[in-house]
Amino acid sequence: MSDMTLLRPCLTRLKLSGILEKLPERLQEAEEQKSGYTEFLLSILQDEIERRDYHTLRLRLARSNLDSSKTLETFDFACAPNLSKAVVKEFCSCNFISNKENIFFLGASGAGKTHLAQAIGHEAARRGYDVYCERTAVILQQINAARGDGTSERKLKYFKELPLLVLDDFGLQEITTTQQDDLYEIICGRYENASTIITSNRDVSEWFSIFRNQLIASAAVDRLVHRAHKIVIETESYRLKQFNDRYADQIKN
Repeated sequence: MSDMTLLRPCLTRLKLSGILEKLPERLQEAEEQKSGYTEFLLSILQDEIERRDYHTLRLRLARSNLDSSKTLETFDFACAPNLSKAVVKEFCSCNFISNKENIFFLGASGAGKTHLAQAIGHEAARRGYDVYCERTAVILQQINAARGDGTSERKLKYFKELPLLVLDDFGLQEITTTQQDDLYEIICGRYENASTIITSNRDVSEWFSIFRNQLIASAAVDRLVHRAHKIVIETESYRLKQFNDRYADQIKN
């Protein structure tokens, strides 16, 4: 019976069977380079750590609802000349998550707000933070739907405690009284405990109108703006620009 055959059940029992994937390669390297036992052990353990980190990242991104195409590398800063690339890169360092701060991306539809929010979300996921991104109205619908099977409290707890929550299209759609209460609970639960990125085509001063109860509105907005960063993107719609460019090319041809 070969050594590899003996190793397999041992590694499987220890939940280290992933080591088998690169073990022949590492054994050959060790023989060629005459590596010491400690150096060889370190190399196979580092391989296993990298494999597990990659697997964890894939699961984190799958749960995040982030668009794989919306990363910092694919954002066109030339289309938003007033936007500071240095500021965005600082956000991507994720210090704001450590500091429990919020970020607001405000501007017209198609200005790139969602792309930037998701790009930061991708960076946060790569740094080990759990992230979830979705339109605000959809998140509130998810919580309301969970009342049908009695899991709404669990849903609310998830959205309250998630290290980074991206509330896309904040204040775009009208929401019910129950959904307003849920939104307030999320905001209160996250206040000074977790970071939130908000994208909206409405200025912060207009957010009060999202809530019918103005006392709740004042308390919610007050918590959101505390220690928050506000970025206004002043540019035309990127989608509209692409459409106009294509149309102009058709006319020329």
